[in-house]
Amino acid sequence: VQLQACGGGLVQAGGSLRLSCLASGLTFITYHVGWFRQAPGKGREFVAAMGWLGGNTQYADSVKGRVTLSRDNIKNTMYLQMNSLKAEDTAVYYCAANRRSWPLTDSTMDYWGKGTQVTVSS
Repeated sequence: VQLQACGGGLVQAGGSLRLSCLASGLTFITYHVGWFRQAPGKGREFVAAMGWLGGNTQYADSVKGRVTLSRDNIKNTMYLQMNSLKAEDTAVYYCAANRRSWPLTDSTMDYWGKGTQVTVSS
């Protein structure tokens, strides 16, 4: 199983980025998916999650209204559209998948991507 995240980069505050995560080696449609992030010197934190049917979504309060998680079960890909980025959004972003439980937490994910760096300059 592989989760390959991409789309990170350097952006000015107020800008936008779209992260993608391509999943392979698993039946993607049967997995809940989510994004987590880890800022320098901090622990990994939840950002957003979507249930396997796409009906349930959850967002961290810190990103609610600025971030949208979506998934394409045909392309085995999840996306994280991030708008109105702030300096505090700077972190390594990880995609993850979980077949077992909801809501998603850092300790319950089955598979993790390697992460993609997002840097927001103020």
